Amino acid sequence: MNVVEEPEFTDVIQNVTVPAGRSVKLACSVKNLGSYKVAWMHFEQSAILTVHNHVITRNPRVSVTHDKHRSWFLHITDVREEDRGRYMCQINTVTAKTQFGYLHVVVPPTIDDSLSSSDVIVREGANVTLTCRAGGSPKPTIKWKRDDNSKISITKGHTVSEWEGEVLEMARISRLDMGAYLCIASNGVPPTVSKRVKVSVDFPPMLWIPHQLVGAPLYYNVTLECFTEAHPTSLNYWTRDDGHMIHESPKYHMENTVGSPAYKTHMKLLIRHIVTEDYGTYKCVAKNPRGESDGTIRLYTSSPPTTTPDPHAATPPPPSRPPRRDTPHSDKGTKYQSTLNEIEKGKQKPEEGGGKTHLNWVGDPEHVTGGVEWRRCTWLLTVTIIPSSWLVTLLY
Repeated sequence: MNVVEEPEFTDVIQNVTVPAGRSVKLACSVKNLGSYKVAWMHFEQSAILTVHNHVITRNPRVSVTHDKHRSWFLHITDVREEDRGRYMCQINTVTAKTQFGYLHVVVPPTIDDSLSSSDVIVREGANVTLTCRAGGSPKPTIKWKRDDNSKISITKGHTVSEWEGEVLEMARISRLDMGAYLCIASNGVPPTVSKRVKVSVDFPPMLWIPHQLVGAPLYYNVTLECFTEAHPTSLNYWTRDDGHMIHESPKYHMENTVGSPAYKTHMKLLIRHIVTEDYGTYKCVAKNPRGESDGTIRLYTSSPPTTTPDPHAATPPPPSRPPRRDTPHSDKGTKYQSTLNEIEKGKQKPEEGGGKTHLNWVGDPEHVTGGVEWRRCTWLLTVTIIPSSWLVTLLY
C-alpha cells in the first residue's frame, strides 16, 4: 500500500519592506502538493487574491506565477499604503495548512498645506504660532529651522538652533525674528520634504542720525546721512526747515541704499556747491502704514580744512581765480593748473636751503606743496624762502 505524503511548506514567507509605488513579490514554497491547490489571501482584508494559477481579486495590480517546481509567487505592482499587512499562503488540505508573511509599506513624508501655516504678517511684540502637519509611513518627525541658520527665539532669553514638533510658538516677536522658517519632515524614507513659511514683522519707522551738526565751507559739496529701520518699507525723503520737500536737481542728489536685513535703509543727501542759502536745517523723513519718524540735521558754515578733508563729507570747489597753466594736476576729473612764476630764472643760482618754491593749488589741500598753508581767500600773499640777497612778493 502506497502512503501519500501530505503537502508541506519548505520555507517561511519572508517579511518584505517596500516603498509605496514600487513592486513586490512574495514567495510560498510547497512540496508534495499533488492535486491540492495553493491560495493567497490578504488576512486583514479577508480577501482571497489567487487560487492556484487563477487571480480571484479584481485588483488589476495583483497577479500570480509558478516556477514549475515548488514556489508560488504573489506579485503586487504600484504598491500602496493600503496593501500593507499579513499575507497568508494556504494549502487546501482537509485541515488547511497556512503560513504568513508581512508586507511593510513605507511612504515618504508629505506636508499637508491645508493644515499647515502659510506666510504670516504680525506686529512687533505679538506672539506667533506656526503649524506644520505631515503624513507618511512611518509617521514623520517635524523640525523647524530658520532659512538663514540663525537662532530661533522661543521666548526672551531662550533661543535654539532648531525646534522639534508640529507647532512652533514664539513669544513677543521682534524685527530680529523676521525671515523665512523651514518646516522639515522626515521619516527615514527619502526624500525629506520641507515647507518655507515667511514671517514678516511690521513696525513703525525708526531713525538714527550719525551727525546732527555738519559743518562745510562755502562752495564745497557735502553729504548728509540718516539710517532708517521700517517694515513695511518706508517712504523716505528730505525736507528743508520750512517743510518743503527736496527734489532731485543739479543742486541736490538723493540716494537710498537698502541694507541687511532688508528693513534697514541708508539715506544720503548730496548738496552741491554750497551757497549761503543752503545753510540751515534739513530733515530726513520716513513714513510707512505703521507710523512715521523724522530727524533733524543742521548744516553750518565752517572754514576750509587745513588738512586732507574726508572726500565723502566735503569736496573743495575750484579756486575763485583760474590759476596759470604751467604745472597740470587733476582733481576728480576737472583739471586745474597753477604755478608761481619762476623768480629771476637763470639769473641767480639757489643757495642751500633757499631757491624758488612752487605752490600747486588744484582745489584739494592734499596737492598743496612747498609748506605753504592752504586757505581760500580773495587775496593770497605768498612769501617764498629765498637767499638773503633778494626778496620777491607775489600779489594775487
